[in-house]
Amino acid sequence: MDSNMSLTIAQSAIFLSFLSAIVPLVFYRQPYLLVRISFLLLGLSGLASAWAGAMALLTNHAEQIVLPIGLPWLHIFLRIDPLSGFFFFIVGFITFTAACYGPTYIREHIGGPHPIGTLTLFTGLFVGGMLLVLLAADAFSFMIAWEIMSVASYFLVAYQHDKAENRNAAFLYLLMAVVGGAFILLAYGVLAGFSDSFSFASMAKAQLSPTWATIAFLLAFIGFGMKAGIVPLHVWLPQAHPVAPSHISALMSGVMLKVAIYGFIRFVYDLLGVMHWQWGVLVLLIGAASAVLGVLYALMQHDLKRLLAYHSVENIGIIYIGLGISMIFHATGHMEVAALALIAALYHCLNHALFKSLLFFGAGAVLQQSHQHDMEKMGGLIKKMPVTAVCFLVGCISISALPPFNGFVSEWLTYQAALQGPILRSGILGAMLPVASAMLALTGALATACFVKVYGVVFLGLPRSSQAAEAQEAPLGMQFAQGILALCCLIFGIFPTWTVSAINVIAENLIGTGLSKAAGDGWLWLTPIGKQTASYGALAILFGLLASWLIVYFFLHPLRRDNRIRIAPAWDCGFGPLTPRMQYTASAFAMPIRRIFSYVWFIDEKVEPGHHGKGPRYFLKIHDWAWLVIYVPIGKLILHLAKRASLLQGGNLRVYLSYSFFTLLFLLWVIV
Repeated sequence: MDSNMSLTIAQSAIFLSFLSAIVPLVFYRQPYLLVRISFLLLGLSGLASAWAGAMALLTNHAEQIVLPIGLPWLHIFLRIDPLSGFFFFIVGFITFTAACYGPTYIREHIGGPHPIGTLTLFTGLFVGGMLLVLLAADAFSFMIAWEIMSVASYFLVAYQHDKAENRNAAFLYLLMAVVGGAFILLAYGVLAGFSDSFSFASMAKAQLSPTWATIAFLLAFIGFGMKAGIVPLHVWLPQAHPVAPSHISALMSGVMLKVAIYGFIRFVYDLLGVMHWQWGVLVLLIGAASAVLGVLYALMQHDLKRLLAYHSVENIGIIYIGLGISMIFHATGHMEVAALALIAALYHCLNHALFKSLLFFGAGAVLQQSHQHDMEKMGGLIKKMPVTAVCFLVGCISISALPPFNGFVSEWLTYQAALQGPILRSGILGAMLPVASAMLALTGALATACFVKVYGVVFLGLPRSSQAAEAQEAPLGMQFAQGILALCCLIFGIFPTWTVSAINVIAENLIGTGLSKAAGDGWLWLTPIGKQTASYGALAILFGLLASWLIVYFFLHPLRRDNRIRIAPAWDCGFGPLTPRMQYTASAFAMPIRRIFSYVWFIDEKVEPGHHGKGPRYFLKIHDWAWLVIYVPIGKLILHLAKRASLLQGGNLRVYLSYSFFTLLFLLWVIV
């Protein structure tokens, strides 16, 4: 076998993704053929990416190639190792499912006001950019790939640009992407200043003082955090994700955010080479705030895709909690616990990619069939869309971190790492970790409440609109993609030891040690610290749940057969048949939580009296505090400075010549 087999397959995957972007330029007059060929190539790219990533991860083998292109002294380095291979697998697998989902989903756009070729063109560039980011092994090619990814995704967000909301969201996303990219470029610039080239291998050997290392860390933390969507850098995310096509929303939330996580892990664990516990505390605090605030804001949303976007903020916060715990234990010399927390964060990257893509696919099917974004106008879809309802339920259980699905495992591993706080000598750090565990537990409870609301309002009860009443099941391609992801949520939940064993090599490479006892009792029991401390048997829980269900079913079934249980219509309190207005609304369901955590939001709530025979109207709008407190004042300041700067343009030629003259004098003074 070729020693560069996985790297060759990875390069082929990038070629196929860029080739799918070229297809619209050839078949622009044949939209149906264009869609089939483009998504076929995109699916093949996803399969090749998943294959290459799995090979690099499972063989624990690193491969590198230097391409003699670019500037004479600045070549392009491409490298795949277990870390990049793991994220390569995530990107590839979700891309494959998106390629299965996309053709039937975008069929309604064919012949519409927006060219279908534009969508497929930038989808291919977007996927290719993400894959190239993961392969880049030097700052030059990394930043080029990063910009390809960012610019392509901007055009995907702005695809339906006839709506002002979409244009505003796309502009905000592009602005944040540019600012984040500038911070990342400065972070690499700090490392390049202490090394002899832009390659990652050279940067990893750089000797930085604690001050310069901290500056580089903060720049990378802001730059990658802005793309990942941590609080308070998250404001673009709930604006951009809802307006993009649903399969693009799945790629952005399920995959692109993980590329940012990859960049942060690569920079901190691999390139900096040192670790300070203060960095871990910052990451832990921001992660905990992102998790709690993300789920609280999600609870208040009525737009289904915006709700899912805020849950991306929550889950990125959970990942950062794991990374923060890992950095704290790494800096204090407790390497095995640091490896456990890192593995938990990586496991949650995989899990979030699976269940968040599943939920966005389900949301896309619901929106396509009901033609509604507002959950208050849905309802009763479980009878109209049973396959989508079952798959969406799996996603709801998984994101709520309930066993035996995958979301529980990664959060349970994060708990196990946080509960090792007493081994730290610092009392402050030892007390901080249980608090983080409590915030993680609060996040899980609120997420469960949120998705009880979502599933109940969207799928149960009676239809709240005529469009919801006329909905039909999604096409087979969309069902197939949802079914694959739902099955994976179960598989990665009931076989965690295999997943942890595969990810363990990443911790060994980055930290120097792994989890030696995780699968010590066989594949059935996961024992991250030791069987005396904690163990988890997913299959045992699954069989216990199935046994309980069977016992209840067979116990009640004879009673129904013997007519000892009478089935009758629900009591309607004498008001006649049930109507949608008698059902709980999403606002009413979240009202107790809104009252308890009222200090978290800026709430605009009012009741207007009825006029002309109409009843009173209730208005509720929840404002994001980060937007009002941070970004609105910054925007006003920039506009004020711009107006002041415009005074320099008076239209007088003599004034302009004097500007040039004094600038020339200043430059001569500086040079001499």
